[in-house]
Amino acid sequence: MSATRKASTHWEGNLLQGNGTVALESSGLGSYAVSWPARTETAADGRTSPEELIAAAHSACFSMAFSHALDQAGTPPTHLDTSAEVTFQPGKGITGVHLTVRGAVPGVDADQFAAAAEDAKKNCPVSQALAGTTITLTAELA
Repeated sequence: MSATRKASTHWEGNLLQGNGTVALESSGLGSYAVSWPARTETAADGRTSPEELIAAAHSACFSMAFSHALDQAGTPPTHLDTSAEVTFQPGKGITGVHLTVRGAVPGVDADQFAAAAEDAKKNCPVSQALAGTTITLTAELA
């Protein structure tokens, strides 16, 4: 069974001074302010960006893929904490994603954890969707 999710954006004005609102329509979880400065300045000031939304999707997807792979191997995780950092360079676009995962997995050593994390990175559907981007990974046992 497939599922389709929907989000939409209302934008006003030009790129540099304009702003918009992105709405998470499928879940109804909310609407969030978005602007060019939120993409390019160090402080987001309460606004989001496409890159932050990609980071959220990637960290969630990777965690699910990693958890599933560990469980299928007979070593389900106690917990996984994943962050994703998406780098945006004006004029170049998204230049990279760095995933960091720290987790507790009984019966797995650091090398096994790192290898399983690397495999999950490759097989996560969001990683596959971002195949044209360099994705790096730091994985460590808690």
